Amino acid sequence: MDDVRLADLIEEQDLVLLADWLADHPPHEIADELARLGAEDAAVPFRLLSKDRALAVFEELEPVDQHALLDGLRQESFRDLVEEMDPDDRARMLGEAPAKVAKRVLAGLSPRERQMTASLLGYPVDAVGRLMSPEVVAIREHLSVGQALRIVRERGVDAETVYTLPVVDEGRRLLGVVELRDLVLSELDAPVAGLVHRDVPRAKATDGAEAAARLMRETNLLNLMIVDSEERLVGVFTIDDAVEVIEAADTEDAARQAGSAPWQGHYMFVSVWRLARTRALWLLLLILAATLTVNVLQAFEATLEEVTALALFIPLLVGTGGNAGAQAATAAVRALAVGEVRTSDLLAVVWRECRVGLLLGAMVGLVGLVLAALLVSGDIAVVVGISLVVICGWAATVGASMPLLARRLGIDPAVVSAPMVTTLVDATGLVIYFLVARAVLGV
Repeated sequence: MDDVRLADLIEEQDLVLLADWLADHPPHEIADELARLGAEDAAVPFRLLSKDRALAVFEELEPVDQHALLDGLRQESFRDLVEEMDPDDRARMLGEAPAKVAKRVLAGLSPRERQMTASLLGYPVDAVGRLMSPEVVAIREHLSVGQALRIVRERGVDAETVYTLPVVDEGRRLLGVVELRDLVLSELDAPVAGLVHRDVPRAKATDGAEAAARLMRETNLLNLMIVDSEERLVGVFTIDDAVEVIEAADTEDAARQAGSAPWQGHYMFVSVWRLARTRALWLLLLILAATLTVNVLQAFEATLEEVTALALFIPLLVGTGGNAGAQAATAAVRALAVGEVRTSDLLAVVWRECRVGLLLGAMVGLVGLVLAALLVSGDIAVVVGISLVVICGWAATVGASMPLLARRLGIDPAVVSAPMVTTLVDATGLVIYFLVARAVLGV
């Protein structure tokens, strides 16, 4: 049944085949199919899932798809589903939910689950505290290994993870962590204190979620302990949530680098109007920015009238400069995102990319020189060759510096990346071209 779509089975109203299809597919594939359906249609196969399978599928959905599915469920199913969710997954869903959905969810929770969810929602939207799990099995260092394992067995059923166990003092301040593997392989009467890793990475609950996720990637952690301002343990940030944060951040950066706003939900189910709306504003802004190019052409209109052959190479120069700037901007945004450069490295990055641009300019300039010499004349060929060298050097410098300057000003570097850089380089590249032409040709 691999080639059968869930939507076709719903349309046929064959519950037996529908149940067989659900049994044959893992939760993430079921979630992908549900995201392609409307709220009422998605509720039909979802009700056929067992309680545990339904929860697994639901947690695979994006928040916007979770909201749509909840609208199609009866009150009892709704309440049971959200009650069984992990607190961090529930807080993530509610953080992006309409007010009426959030109110409905919180009202149906038990006091304990409501309190945990409310505490997570109290952190800033982009903070790691929003995404951490408060259900943590913490142990004391004065315990024996046997006592620690007994605590894990008693409390671990409610915890999201027990592979890395935080070790705390009487005031719940984090002293370090101990790995479950070390406990299992040690003698039962051995002291936990001898197994504690004390110098471990940690993050404040108010720190950015993306920064915490990238810290986990850099340090190869499965779980990151989260503390408050007084170093007291408040939760744990797990690798599955960290991967989702990095994926969301990279998706947003990719959209902005392409001159678009990010959207939520499944691409195949998002309306055409919403997709167009995410792109329209950027196109309008770029059109306004492109008027710089028109103004430059008007300013050098006399030069073009005198040497009309110059117009032949404008697309070549504009395209090459724009691509060189976009390449440098993309490299800078990526280096910022993974922590390879900081804003304090601005001058070093500019110097590095300037040299890269000049080297690239020399390569393409030689090609441009030959082409121009064959098509027009030697004088024009010299203008094109020199212009390509200077434009590529300038484009790489601008492309590398703008994301770092944006970060220093508190602006998302991806916002001022490829499309914006390309538009700016187009206009300034033409100025360089015409100034070189005046100097070489004397016009």
